[in-house]
Amino acid sequence: MDRISLQERFGIIGRSDAIRQVIDRVRQVAKTEITILVQGESGVGKELIAQALHQLSERRHKGLQIVNCGAIPEGLIESELFGAEKGAYTGSVDRRAGYFEEASGGTIFLDEIGEMPLTAQVRLLRVLENGEFSRVGSSKVLRTDVRVLAATNKDLGREVQAGRFREDLYYRLSTVIIRVPPLRERKEDILQLFEHFQHRFAQQYNTSSNQLSDDARRLLMRYRWPGNIRELRNVAEQSAVLLEGDAISETELRSFLRGVSASQDGLLPVVSPGSEEKEPDRERELIYRALLEIRLEMRGLKDQMSALLGTFQGSSSKAMVVHRDSIRREIQEMVEDIPFEIEGDADLDANGYDPDPQDEPLPSLEDAERKLITEALKRFEGNRRQTAKALGISERTLYRKIKEFEDAE
Repeated sequence: MDRISLQERFGIIGRSDAIRQVIDRVRQVAKTEITILVQGESGVGKELIAQALHQLSERRHKGLQIVNCGAIPEGLIESELFGAEKGAYTGSVDRRAGYFEEASGGTIFLDEIGEMPLTAQVRLLRVLENGEFSRVGSSKVLRTDVRVLAATNKDLGREVQAGRFREDLYYRLSTVIIRVPPLRERKEDILQLFEHFQHRFAQQYNTSSNQLSDDARRLLMRYRWPGNIRELRNVAEQSAVLLEGDAISETELRSFLRGVSASQDGLLPVVSPGSEEKEPDRERELIYRALLEIRLEMRGLKDQMSALLGTFQGSSSKAMVVHRDSIRREIQEMVEDIPFEIEGDADLDANGYDPDPQDEPLPSLEDAERKLITEALKRFEGNRRQTAKALGISERTLYRKIKEFEDAE
């Protein structure tokens, strides 16, 4: 199968030299039985490469077993991979086969192999060496005929140096390495990928497929795409569903890009292929994202407070009319110490309630939160469901907050 046919069959979009090299390597090794390690950042499409490797192999008529090693708890991963005998661990009521036993004759894809604990690595090495394994809780040796593909977004060489990954397993897995480049190293594919996803989602949601303006195209090319193709697909889906009109502007597109502020300077620089990202730039990016998350959390808390205040101010029941002044005073006492401005505080001042925050030192956000929850619980006579609803949070969050307050005492 030639490169173009392979890309069309498996939906691998791109004309860049970087992606062509990946396709050529897949074509070279797919029909062999060799173990392959697929390396690449999160969101680059490592599973898609594994699908292509399996479907082009002699094992394509058997199943492809996909295992996310990072999603399985450490205490269960060995039983999941190799099976377990009845009573081997708490809750094991029947004998069960593991992934390697079920995948015999086919292919097993171990995604996020760098998350596998050391104890499971020992068992995996044995399978790779001679196809032998034993179920948890049994000494009986079983055999499996399976081809192993693995993937990781970590530098396994560094993991070996840090003692988190076995050196012998690393060499056994990395017989052939296929590195899938991040999106920033294949910039010439960005527009083609975006238009492909947008057209697909426009058909799926029965919406129009809008064209990108020149400024929007330049924005896509300049953005760093920390989430790679997964993030690009998400942006294309949002644009297909939420945007109307004949063309997508830079301003409209900018709102969908994670980590991009409203200003032109908010865009993270794009590193050209072959160059290495400096450590200060990486730290600056992490700090920037953390600040954005804090800002969003503060805004959400302010919105919850405003909604709670509006609930009492907007009520028209007779009981609420009778007690409105007292309720306003109590609610004002609950929120006046929050160290940020609440929407609608101009109305409170007009009604004669001036907290005069300069006269007293501001409390911590934790103290303000504790006071708010405590007063709300008093108002609803300890009814946590009504309290959570009034505060605009889930009951689970309320229970967790109360537990945190009790533990701190």
